[in-house]
Amino acid sequence: MAQIEQFAEPAGPGTLVAEVDPVFERMRAFRRRWPPGDGVGVFHEVCLTTVRETAGTLEVRLAERYLSALGAAEAGGRPPECRRPLFQYRHHPGVRPVQFALGGLHAHIAHDLALAVVDSCRTLGCAPPELEGEYERVGDLLALLEERIHDELMPGPDLLRLADPLTHLVSSWSLERAREAAWSAARVLWRLRGFPSSAEEFRQQTDAGAGLVVRFLLTPCR
Repeated sequence: MAQIEQFAEPAGPGTLVAEVDPVFERMRAFRRRWPPGDGVGVFHEVCLTTVRETAGTLEVRLAERYLSALGAAEAGGRPPECRRPLFQYRHHPGVRPVQFALGGLHAHIAHDLALAVVDSCRTLGCAPPELEGEYERVGDLLALLEERIHDELMPGPDLLRLADPLTHLVSSWSLERAREAAWSAARVLWRLRGFPSSAEEFRQQTDAGAGLVVRFLLTPCR
């Protein structure tokens, strides 16, 4: 992404309503391209319902960030570093569905969410503190998404061997810590908005750090 795409002109009145359905339809279009069990598709599947159930500015900007990364990868370009492991390992037989889902969720929060906050501030003409309530609401929705991931994709005790490394991987990741870091990153990016080079450098560092965590979450466990 060149020079942080979030520094765009604010959207006009009524834009949000017009964007919700197209965003959802774009997500559905991607879904139809992938075979069952595709690692990228695992997160996409659990994410799809959440997007349809929400319609706030921040949620739409977040979904757009995610779709931009998918579009770049599918076109043969370079998605953000935090998502590259998902594309590299998407067919690895040793990586389980819950790992792909949590890896996608971490990239969604650690990178996309921070940028989506700045996108929303530009759109609404406000600063991050004024979005804190909406940010907390989105965080609660992401927590529900994490719960859905665990309920639907985490193997039951009868399928996990004693001391299975998957249990260690899943328990080592914290959604709350990822949310806190994303909020801090958003505030820093907002302060740097007048310094594009510094802002881009900070975004790249945030992206790289998120990529390391995603790669860790995708450690083959069988």
